[in-house]
Amino acid sequence: MSETTGLKKSLGGIHIWALAVGLVISGEYFGWNYGWASGGPMGMFIATIIITIFYLCFVFSYTELTTALPDAGGPFTFADKAFGRRVAVFTGYATVVEFVLATPAIAIALGSYVHFLNPMFDITTVAICTYLLFTLINLIGIKESAAFTLIVTILAIAELLVYIGITSTHYDSNNIELINTSSSFKDVFSAIPFAIWLYLAIEGVAMVSEEVKDPKKSLPVGYITGIITLCILALGVMFFTCAAVPWEKLTSIDYPLPETIGILLGKGNSLTTLIAGVGVFGLIASFNSIITSYSRQIFALSRAEILPKSLAHIHTRYKTPDLALLAGLGIGVISIFSGKTNDLIILSAMGATSMYIVSLIALFALRKKQPSLHRPFLVPYYPIIPMIALLLGTVCLIAMFYFNIKLGCIFFAGGLITIGLHEINIQRKKNVQDTVK
Repeated sequence: MSETTGLKKSLGGIHIWALAVGLVISGEYFGWNYGWASGGPMGMFIATIIITIFYLCFVFSYTELTTALPDAGGPFTFADKAFGRRVAVFTGYATVVEFVLATPAIAIALGSYVHFLNPMFDITTVAICTYLLFTLINLIGIKESAAFTLIVTILAIAELLVYIGITSTHYDSNNIELINTSSSFKDVFSAIPFAIWLYLAIEGVAMVSEEVKDPKKSLPVGYITGIITLCILALGVMFFTCAAVPWEKLTSIDYPLPETIGILLGKGNSLTTLIAGVGVFGLIASFNSIITSYSRQIFALSRAEILPKSLAHIHTRYKTPDLALLAGLGIGVISIFSGKTNDLIILSAMGATSMYIVSLIALFALRKKQPSLHRPFLVPYYPIIPMIALLLGTVCLIAMFYFNIKLGCIFFAGGLITIGLHEINIQRKKNVQDTVK
């Protein structure tokens, strides 16, 4: 074992695209359907359009930050450079909440997909075993993990295209007519966290930027091609699912895609089994990618002494943040036992949106404070694009808090506690230094 704090550079452009898509693609396989329960298909569709516009503007803005400051800390580093350590501590907390709680939600869905294929497999057991396996894969090395992500991401995209093809042949205008064409603000805003879930975590690419061989070139290409890929898939999956089957049947399950094919072709049909089987790869792609990202965020926060410094340990042989991986594993396994996928998604979305807002404000602040900072990529149409993203992001966070007050209070209380503990740690170190003097 070693205490070195340098990560190995081994990722290329194709890995960045695969990681960007892989981080998010599980959102096409489950989670979005809870938005139908909250706001109906039309409310969810409008929310998705709003969130798609937000993410397109956000990704362009975020790419400027990641290429200017390629650091494993990602949003923590951006906030630290722009506003100082207190804001950075909250941003790091929000990012950890986003990624660490998204992972058990995906693990539960993985267990549900496997249980759909074979009811003898227990959902919780599968989820925990999956956590152990992919923590081990990430421990072995970033390049190996990224290569695996590339393979499963391509398989997941191929399956979504097959799924869209099957459902499009069962287009039923009656299902479209059954959708309530009028939606209230409540319908749209209550569906927002589940629309965010369709794109949540794409910013995780920033957390492996230290390990990219040519970040100035690879990061912009990977981000932009990734978000375009995801936009097409998200809108296609939702529309053709809603057109093929009655939407009310899919609002409370973690496996809407195989259930849809099962309704259309029968649960015993080989295509139903294939969709469920290959669908596991889509969940695995996100699961593996998010583990990669949250371990780097925990590592960066520990290196900055926000979290215990021991978590910044790097494995001597594999050059990966081993203790950060194990910390994320522990939190994830505990969260699995909650069994509340929709609550985990909402908390994860709150963490993500809070981080997005701080990062966007940091973009404006750094333009003003550090105009000479080398920026290989500049957001187009500045300041309009980041301003649109900031406005939409703020509206989304307010809406999520309003419709989920209890979860919102838990989230923000956690942030205040984290900042408080950081202040206590700073005071303790100051007292020790004064005593030494």
